[in-house]
Amino acid sequence: MKQERHFENVRGRSAGEAERLGTVIEDLRRIVQALDCDVAAAAGQSRTEGHSDAAQAALLSNTLATRRDNLKSTIATLEARLPKSSTMAGPI
Repeated sequence: MKQERHFENVRGRSAGEAERLGTVIEDLRRIVQALDCDVAAAAGQSRTEGHSDAAQAALLSNTLATRRDNLKSTIATLEARLPKSSTMAGPI
């Protein structure tokens, strides 16, 4: 009987973990979307500002794009940890 209970606890824990991972993935996707907007805004600013301001905007754009790409990689890693039946489809 104890083994049966233990098995139920493990199953419940993995379902809870999958739910938490799904929540984290969705949160990270929202951050990626916000960063996409910020990258576009910084890139646009770098084309319209003066030389030094344009350089700062370009640096900001590159930094934000790198952060966004790292988050996309993190999302892919977390999705790989999800059980196959819980894999959440959606663009990164």
